Amino acid sequence: MLTYARGNLITAIGRIQSSVMENQTEKTVYTHYNHTDPCKYARWTARESYQFMYTRPWQQVTDFYLNLVNGRFPCLNCLDLSYPRGLPPQTHPLQDLGQLDSHEGTELVNVYTKDRTGRWARATFKIILSYHGGSFDGWQKQPGLNTVQALVQRSLGRFVDERKAQQLKGRSLPVEGCALVAGRTDKGVTALRQVCSFYTWREDVKAQDVLDAINSAAPGKLCVTSVSKVSRIFHPNFSAKWRRYFYIFPFNDGEEKQCEGLKGDNENCSLGEIHERNGCDEYIGEEKGGCLIVNGEDELESAKKPRTFSISRVNQLLRQLEGKLLSYKVFARDTKASRSMGPPTECFIYHARAAEGRLPFQEEVNLTGTRVMCVELVANRFLRKMVRVLVATSIREAAAGAEDHALLDLMDATCRRATAPPAPPDGLCLVEVGYTEFNQENCLIR
Repeated sequence: MLTYARGNLITAIGRIQSSVMENQTEKTVYTHYNHTDPCKYARWTARESYQFMYTRPWQQVTDFYLNLVNGRFPCLNCLDLSYPRGLPPQTHPLQDLGQLDSHEGTELVNVYTKDRTGRWARATFKIILSYHGGSFDGWQKQPGLNTVQALVQRSLGRFVDERKAQQLKGRSLPVEGCALVAGRTDKGVTALRQVCSFYTWREDVKAQDVLDAINSAAPGKLCVTSVSKVSRIFHPNFSAKWRRYFYIFPFNDGEEKQCEGLKGDNENCSLGEIHERNGCDEYIGEEKGGCLIVNGEDELESAKKPRTFSISRVNQLLRQLEGKLLSYKVFARDTKASRSMGPPTECFIYHARAAEGRLPFQEEVNLTGTRVMCVELVANRFLRKMVRVLVATSIREAAAGAEDHALLDLMDATCRRATAPPAPPDGLCLVEVGYTEFNQENCLIR
């Protein structure tokens, strides 16, 4: 009797395990978020937005960023932007990569702890570097991946003091320096003035030695702009007061001429039909790897949706975010549960603008200059993938003809599917990190 009951129990457990495994392998189907505003029928679904953003000549943008990093192009000013109300480009230049920003000589950077000795008397170096996003698997060090942090820390290994080196060898770890950073960038995201720091107790290490060591690691893909000794209290992330990001959205060849400048709301950019990317007819969902299935009725409605948007409208949508402390939780992705509610989701955006531009001529690919839309965002902090979601959502709302306060209305949504999927990382660039009060005169788009 006992053997029979035991056999039934084992059989029941096996069935439960089999059922759980089937449920785990089954694709979750998500429905499109049900907007309630008047333009809900003109708004793209997640799949349509994803296809629209990815069917772009992104290689031309990544090549442009590569030329910025290796010095072939001097700065972002060569984008030849068209400004609202005819403002000339020379009224707000962006400094060359080789020059130092005004915050390089701040009190925080130049305060030394000369009155301290022993283990406190360590040398801290502030490192400003640029790197090409398409050449690396992001900033954060990960096993088996070519990341910027791994490359930088290997280069700093020669400057580690003897005590730290012995500790690492005793734990069978490679002798590497520890590089703190102002903000981790995702795979494909470029940085022009990323800030990181490194400290050592060796007194013979010079700033030029650190610069040369990192520059020799990946020539043409990673370049150190400057290295300077700073106070021990300096932290590249916690000491920062703002970050500036730049996003370049390219238009396809053969499309009608879009928006001459930012003259009016009715100047829509003709962007043609949405095409499948690599023959894919399903958008892989952002949450839990699910698929968003679109039926024939949705496809019929999709044919009636607009395929144009105004750069001026995108600019107006973004400007509504300026000067406000708001929770951007619906615009974030991949955040931890503890940082998905409350103050950890609040950001203050100083500057949010969009303008039309053109990529400079590139002889090696025989380009006459691709037309692009440029988006510039400056805030005290950004959540994970927040910039990419903001860009994609603002384009979607502009195409749907949403009101100026559309992005503000989305703040009240409880489901992140109310926003568009993140725009491709290829167009995103971390321009710089600021350690003094923000000055809008230094922005490229005004």
